[in-house]
Amino acid sequence: MEYRVEEDSLGRINVPAHAYWGAHTARALDNFPISGITLAWQPGLVAGLAMVKRAAAITNGNIGVIGKSTALAISSACEAVEGGSFRDQFCVDVIQGGAGTSTNMNANEVIANIALESLGYPLGSYQNLHPIDHVNRCQSTNDVYPTALKLALVAAVEDLCLELGHLVDSFQDKGDAFGHILKMGRTQLQDAVPMSLGQEFHAFAATIREDQQRLRESAGLLLECSLGATAVGTGITAEPGYREQVVDVLADISGRKIVPAENLLEATSDVGSFMHLSGMLKRSAIKISKISSDLRLLSSGPQNGLGELRLPARQAGSSIMPGKVNPVIPETLNQIAFAVAGADTTVTMAADNGQLQLNAFEPVIGHVLLQALSWLTNGACILRTHCIEGIEADEELLKTRVASSAGLATAFIPVIGYSAAASVAKRALLDNAPVLQTVTSLGLLQPDAALTIIEQAVSLPGTRDRG
Repeated sequence: MEYRVEEDSLGRINVPAHAYWGAHTARALDNFPISGITLAWQPGLVAGLAMVKRAAAITNGNIGVIGKSTALAISSACEAVEGGSFRDQFCVDVIQGGAGTSTNMNANEVIANIALESLGYPLGSYQNLHPIDHVNRCQSTNDVYPTALKLALVAAVEDLCLELGHLVDSFQDKGDAFGHILKMGRTQLQDAVPMSLGQEFHAFAATIREDQQRLRESAGLLLECSLGATAVGTGITAEPGYREQVVDVLADISGRKIVPAENLLEATSDVGSFMHLSGMLKRSAIKISKISSDLRLLSSGPQNGLGELRLPARQAGSSIMPGKVNPVIPETLNQIAFAVAGADTTVTMAADNGQLQLNAFEPVIGHVLLQALSWLTNGACILRTHCIEGIEADEELLKTRVASSAGLATAFIPVIGYSAAASVAKRALLDNAPVLQTVTSLGLLQPDAALTIIEQAVSLPGTRDRG
């Protein structure tokens, strides 16, 4: 391999001749062979970095601290990176020490070398355009990295909310289709009172719809920007006029309603918005996991379990048991929820240990949040397309169970009183007889009146017409 020699504050180091990254990135590659997951696997973060660097270059050109041609070259390089070019050059590990300095320098070096090449200079000829003096002008890792991460997270939340919306629609449609099917609700895994299968699926839709709103609210908290704070929030090395312009420029570039932080020292050290998002992600993941567990339980068997639902058969369930089919899609969502809950613990520990004027652990915060968002988005998609849309109900089984359940007696309490209803339930269990038959045989209600009460109790018009 051919090399070029670059130099940083620690000395000289070899860099592959055709690499767009430089000395700082080379040292990071040696220092952090941790996860095997590089920045290239986080395209949203890379795009966020490029947007921040472009906003800084435009602002620095406007206030005259770098030349117009330099600003234009940097801005054009950033646009190429935003568009997905040079992604393989973002090669440092996502887990790193230094509060994201390796990530920031990887971006500075790649953007500088793309700009140098566009101007006709060799890679690494930093006397013409420098990664720090030009690309990183008026900036610090400590305001660049969290701003880029927030942009990435906001975009990822939007993707998740879009997919959750499709999932809500799927549950809603299935609820409409199941609206005529009566079943027994259960509390504490025991028969409770009658309801419709449609109501159960509509409730699934409602709980996910609610979380969409909470997630969007969390994303809104990420739009507070600390650019111009530089190292600790004092704005040291940021030129006059930079802070006042750069946030508005970034808002225009990103299309986001970005606002400047009120207190730059607080904004530099605080990760509260990341914690809030993490908590909302865990909430959403656990809710979806609970729904997935319900689906697994309701479809269990199919001969020796509840067997009320039939989930789509996605793959053979065993290498030894013929005919066995497992609920693999809901199981996958359960595992995603476990990982998201673990990510929330990671974020909590990282937030707790960010000492004094900076939290040094934003790289792991960013990684676990972006991974959680990606996994949950993908999981919501397969839950909808591979499971919910193909669910079927065993209507005959549900009808039989409702007819034989003593839980129906609860619906009669407003008409015949608790004591009489309790007697009906007890008698039905002893005789192994349907509750409707028992309540009429005891002379407490006429058949039509009893059936009407059941229909009204579950808001299920037309039950009689459907048998």
